[in-house]
Amino acid sequence: MQRPGRRLSRWIGLLVLVGSASGCVGRATLPASLGDDGFWQLSAALSEPAGAFAHSENLVSNELHVVNLARVLRPWGGVYIGVGPEQNFSYIAALRPSIAFIVDIRRENRNLHLVYKALFEASADRAEFLSRLFSRDRPAGLGASSSPAALFTAFDKAAPSATLLGSTRALVRERLLNVHQFPLTAEDVIHIDYVLQAFFEDGPAITYSRSNPADEPRPTYGTLMTQRDIDGRSRSYLASEDAFAAVKALQARNLIVPVIGDFAGPTSIRGIGEYVRERRGTVSVFYGSNVEVYLHQQKTLAYCANMATLPYTATTWFIDSRNIKRFPAKLKACPRAAQ
Repeated sequence: MQRPGRRLSRWIGLLVLVGSASGCVGRATLPASLGDDGFWQLSAALSEPAGAFAHSENLVSNELHVVNLARVLRPWGGVYIGVGPEQNFSYIAALRPSIAFIVDIRRENRNLHLVYKALFEASADRAEFLSRLFSRDRPAGLGASSSPAALFTAFDKAAPSATLLGSTRALVRERLLNVHQFPLTAEDVIHIDYVLQAFFEDGPAITYSRSNPADEPRPTYGTLMTQRDIDGRSRSYLASEDAFAAVKALQARNLIVPVIGDFAGPTSIRGIGEYVRERRGTVSVFYGSNVEVYLHQQKTLAYCANMATLPYTATTWFIDSRNIKRFPAKLKACPRAAQ
């Protein structure tokens, strides 16, 4: 007969094993903030060699389903992992995670998110943020109660300002290079200037397909931000000052970390999982968009295998470009060799 002490030890060991596999044991120790060096070192450590996405420069998303997928989310905290440009902010605003990682194979996407970081930090409210993003003077009458439709209607009518573009370019460089002292390359700075120029030229009408005019028409930034869900509610990160402030607060604490990485690569997703697991956290949402469309069979196997290493629970969500399902169900649907 086993002694009670030995039986108890075995049960504790089993609980630790189960807890480690599904998420965390005890209270999570995810950071309340990251210093500038810590932010950059974490991004660099998780990053992989950059790749290309030939179909579009992808400064803007093209996913009209975001509002109806975001309506399922609640402020659950935890960890958010996503891909691509601004749609991540709408999911983050709904989830209110402790920390977010945005993983994209393009170095340009990392730079785009650094532009957003600087603009969030420097803007007191949504109207100031849009004024800087589109290099248009702030229209009169916009305030905390303005709807997304009112915001974009006003900015649609505003003329682009070369003067404001110049001051915004200087502001972004000042924040990234001098305030945060991120070691950006000359090529990074050139691309950051290009991002601001693109938003200046196209304004709220900027689309996913701006670099490929022959592509099918895509929704504009204004359309994406002003859409309403099936309940008639706005769900974008610009739907309210509260939603905007939630994203801004994470940016100010260096807790939206852009990573250059391949979802099927050896480092980024697994590294995020290790970082979260070491801090006894769990992933609340994994947003994969339509990444799988661009993966061949072996890459799909690697992608699924990477996801399976993440600390998750039965309530973790997986979101693609059209649907939302529980993360365990997504893993179960993966090819067998990946599990």
